Amino acid sequence: MSQQGEKPAAHEDDWWRKLYDGTAPDTGPSGAADSLDDRFDSASDAVGDPEAGRADHPVTVVPLPDPRLPEAGPAPGPPPARPVVPPVGAPAPPPAAAPPSAAAPTPGTGRPPTAQPPRPPRTVPVGRAPWEPPAAPPRPQTFAVRPPPAPPVPPEPPAAAVPPVPEPVHTPGPPERPAVGHLGDRPPTYDAEPAALPGSGPDDLDGLVPDTVLDGARYGTYTLRAASVRGDSARFRGEPRRDALLTARFGTGDAALVLVAVAGGTRGEEQARLAATDACRWIGGAVARSHARLSDDIRAGRRGDLKSGLHRLTDRTYGRLRARAAELGLDPSAYSTGLRCLLLSSDPSCRTRVFFGIGPGGLFRLRDGAWQDLEPVLPAPGGAANEESPGGDRLTMDLQITTPSPSYAEGPPPPPAEPFRFRASVARPGDTLLLCGNGLAEPLRGEPGLAGELARRWGAGGPPGLPAYLADIQLRIKGYADDRTCAAVWEA
Repeated sequence: MSQQGEKPAAHEDDWWRKLYDGTAPDTGPSGAADSLDDRFDSASDAVGDPEAGRADHPVTVVPLPDPRLPEAGPAPGPPPARPVVPPVGAPAPPPAAAPPSAAAPTPGTGRPPTAQPPRPPRTVPVGRAPWEPPAAPPRPQTFAVRPPPAPPVPPEPPAAAVPPVPEPVHTPGPPERPAVGHLGDRPPTYDAEPAALPGSGPDDLDGLVPDTVLDGARYGTYTLRAASVRGDSARFRGEPRRDALLTARFGTGDAALVLVAVAGGTRGEEQARLAATDACRWIGGAVARSHARLSDDIRAGRRGDLKSGLHRLTDRTYGRLRARAAELGLDPSAYSTGLRCLLLSSDPSCRTRVFFGIGPGGLFRLRDGAWQDLEPVLPAPGGAANEESPGGDRLTMDLQITTPSPSYAEGPPPPPAEPFRFRASVARPGDTLLLCGNGLAEPLRGEPGLAGELARRWGAGGPPGLPAYLADIQLRIKGYADDRTCAAVWEA
């Protein structure tokens, strides 16, 4: 009877009696294989291509032991497979029944079990594990696979070994030096460099003068360059330089006064160089004693006071030269020289440039690329002096002749005095004022090529350095071989 009180039919209880009847014989082990390998093979056959196994090429096979038989020893081959863990929630597979002993009778029957025919050993191809499916055509993978690393890029083969071309090494040569050039078709007769030194004795050492004198300065708005060079003729013959040059500053600050004196001796007179040196020294001493008054007159523009004062100082200098000639027993003309001077104020606000002197020489101004000759033309006897220069500046000249003193009444009268030249002009920015002796004044007036070359070199680019200035004033021209002494003033 069931739990609901129903009485079951007789045929419905037969299966129950057969299953749980204690007198019923055991059914025995199943003939179907139920190992882990069998299950894996079954699953592989179910999901694989049934024809793929038939396409396998015949290979050498190795017998594998039946996992249900007792182990007879380690069998060669791949390691045992790992047990398959069923997913969570799935029923565990029933355990396989242990094979009974061949000698043990079947329980409940007393009869020995039915003998099973021996099964042939299972074989798998060498190189494939039992759990691997047979070879089949490739199918798309359904799981992520990390791509293999990219093979390293082989280095590019080295180019053909070409020896590098060494760059030319520019060895710096000696620096360019100012060279003394010449103008004209042919160079002058004499060499450009000194050849012979002047002769001297034990009593003449104090009178020796160097071959070249070079000086320079910068004050206020101007730059000064000055030089005196022995002529080519004197260098060849071993004669001393006859010209003299003096550059000096008196006072300090804006009240300082710069004096440049250029003296040129007469050619052929043995004592001419001594007279030039004495003239520069004596005029320098006279200006030094009166420099304060002279500086004030220049800055204040008192032209009349400057003219009379400088004329007086120059007359005293030439008076001492005549006295020196008398001491040496020489004629006054044998111990005389030309003297030309410049006075320059150190005050930046003062652009007045004062020139005075006696004797031959030159005074030039480079303005707007052209030279102007500021030397006045001496008037004829009894005429009036022209006091206007080409630039419109007044040029004051004193042509008075000193009246002989009573001591000369019995003897011959002295030679007429040289005219005194005076000029005070205001410089403009960019002007170049050139004061020179007769050795440079003559070629400047007689050779347009020299004037043009100096204008080209000095017209732009500012004042040259001392070496370049020295090379400029030594530009040689055939036929002019006297000493060259000059001073140039560049206005900022």
